[in-house]
Amino acid sequence: MKILLISPSGIMYRKKGGIFPTLLRYAPLTLTTLAALVPKELEAEIEIVDEGVCVLDENIEADLIGISAITGTAVRAYALANHFRKRGATVVLGGVHPTLMPQEAMHHADAVITGLAYETWPQLLRDFKNGELKKLYTQPENINLSNLPIPRRDLLKRFSYISYGAVQATFGCPYKCDFCAVTATSKNYLHRPITDVINEIEALGSHLIIFVDPSPIEDKKYIKELWRAMIPLKKIWSGLATVKIADDEELMDLAVKSGCKGLLIGFETVSNEGTQIINKSFNNVSNYKEIVKKLHDRGITINGTFMFGMDHDDKDSFKRTVDFVNEVKIDLPRYSIYTPFPGTPLFKRLEKEGRILTKNWTLYDAQHVVYKPLKMTSEELREGQLWAWKQTYSIKSIIHRILGSGVPPYVPLITNIGYRYYAKKLKDFPISKMEEIQFKWNPNHDSDEYILKEEIA
Repeated sequence: MKILLISPSGIMYRKKGGIFPTLLRYAPLTLTTLAALVPKELEAEIEIVDEGVCVLDENIEADLIGISAITGTAVRAYALANHFRKRGATVVLGGVHPTLMPQEAMHHADAVITGLAYETWPQLLRDFKNGELKKLYTQPENINLSNLPIPRRDLLKRFSYISYGAVQATFGCPYKCDFCAVTATSKNYLHRPITDVINEIEALGSHLIIFVDPSPIEDKKYIKELWRAMIPLKKIWSGLATVKIADDEELMDLAVKSGCKGLLIGFETVSNEGTQIINKSFNNVSNYKEIVKKLHDRGITINGTFMFGMDHDDKDSFKRTVDFVNEVKIDLPRYSIYTPFPGTPLFKRLEKEGRILTKNWTLYDAQHVVYKPLKMTSEELREGQLWAWKQTYSIKSIIHRILGSGVPPYVPLITNIGYRYYAKKLKDFPISKMEEIQFKWNPNHDSDEYILKEEIA
């Protein structure tokens, strides 16, 4: 049996014609984990294709093809699924978007998996082998995360990522931010045994570890034990955190002792009105400056993320945000457009209000406007966001932020160069260009074939 695992790419993030450089990419975990979960008794030949770093040969042969999609790659995933099914392969769709939209995904696949798939993927493969494949496999929420297999990183294309050391210790998030697809797809907040995580890190052979946990610090007892256990490993790592990390001095100190050099923090907005709108009220804007200082004083760089287009945002929001980023010297700022992913409270609200402009999932990449903003036009939102990217990644701003933060500048300089390239190219992908590329890239697939007008649960 040959199994082909595909991670389809969004238009701006694909290998050929994309604008996201290698120095900003870390190795994905989904495909390598799925490969590791293939039952050994099947003696399967496994191949992985990540369209972000290589070009897929659409003539490739496989008995079973697994495709994992987020919303922004769903159209590409459906086009590939349709293509390979016509060639006689059995196709399975999974990932965030099929979990949110299983009925839609079923129109393009022989089987759909929802949820984390640690138990359902091996079962699906055994059913396929025995000629008993079901249409839908749903992973129970209370999954046992002990003794998970080590991801098959050996199957990834070499020299295509800044780090191959991606690791996940916790799953889900206890908060209910209205825009977040994580809580829409994973209802429980789970974690792996600490010994298992440490064993995986030790087996990696990589000095740089990237934790991909969306919300790792909310169980403080667990995360403190994990970070204490990491201290003897002498690794360097980066990951995510909420602003709540700054409430606990011991937690910040343990992060440093365990090797933390960088954190992605979702500031989202520089307005407390905005944090209330998105149901993230623990983000107190008046504390942002002190939070940044505490982390910088410990040598931790900050990848600060901000969204534009919330209902409180007006045309002045862009300058206020850029001014804040420069004032507090966010090492690596990232801007997105407030995006109503299907299945989230935000989508349900905007659809009820008649403000969803399109269900072309290709445009749901957090860099295009897919709904009607409240205090500006869609064009003003898009242009304002492009202006913020341009201002923030000017040479003057980069030097000001990097040299002023007090953190060693080497890694921030490299990543800022990567985002400067990305920021300069964003303007070349308006919606009209995205749609033009979409149909050229996916020939013989009409949009009405795979963008369905079904009600979103």
